[in-house]
Amino acid sequence: MTAKNIKQQLLAFGNPEKAEHAKYFFKTGKGQYGEGDKFIGCTVPESRSVARANKNLSLAELQKLLNDEMHECRFCALVILTEQFKKGDEEKRKEIVDFYLANTHRINNWDLVDVSAYNIVGEWLRNKHRSLIYRLAESDNLWEQRIAIVSTLAFIRNNDFTDTLKLSEKFLSHRHDLMHKACGWMLREAGKRDEKSLTGFLDAHHREMPRTMLRYAIEKLSPQQQSQYRMALSK
Repeated sequence: MTAKNIKQQLLAFGNPEKAEHAKYFFKTGKGQYGEGDKFIGCTVPESRSVARANKNLSLAELQKLLNDEMHECRFCALVILTEQFKKGDEEKRKEIVDFYLANTHRINNWDLVDVSAYNIVGEWLRNKHRSLIYRLAESDNLWEQRIAIVSTLAFIRNNDFTDTLKLSEKFLSHRHDLMHKACGWMLREAGKRDEKSLTGFLDAHHREMPRTMLRYAIEKLSPQQQSQYRMALSK
C-alpha cells in the first residue's frame, strides 16, 4: 500500500475528456485560483473508492500523495486522512491535525478544503478553544481562510453558530468569490438549524453582504423572505 500504487489505481480511472473539463471547472488558467493544477480525469466516487481500498495508508505515503501534481491524488489523500481521523484516538487525531496544518499549502482548491476541513479541523476543535480557526482566518492564504470558515460546519452540526457568524462578519469585505460562497454556505447551514441566527445576521448585514454570499445564505428561507432581502439590497 503505497502512494505510487494508489496513483496507478487512480490513473486506471483516467479520462482525458473529464480531465480537460476539470481544468476549466477548477479555474487552472493563468492568474486563476487553481493555476497550473493537473487532473487525471476520474470522478469523485472513483477517487473515494480508491481511498476506501487504501484507508490504512501511512502518513509518510499520504505526504507523497499530497505532494503529487495530480489533483485527484491530493483529494484521495484527504479522504483517507478524514477517515483515519474519525477512527483515531486522541493521540492519533492530534497527529493528523498537525499533519494537516503542516500541509495547507497542498490543500489548494475549494473541493480539497471542503472534503476535509470540517471533518478534521472542525471536529478537533469542537470541544476545544477555537483560536486556531481565527489564526487561519488571519492568514494571507485563501485556502487557509476557507479552511477556517468551512471548519465551522462541525460546530453548526452541534447547534453552535457563534464562530460561523463571527467569521462571516469578518469576511464581509473579502475580495474573493470563493469566500463569499463558503460564508453563504455556512450561514445557510446555520439557518437550517436556527433561522433566527441567520435572519439576525442578515438584518444586521445584508446591505453590505456580497451578492453571492447573500444568495447562498437565503436559499432555504421562504420565497417572501428571500424577496425582502434582495429588494432591500437593491435599494
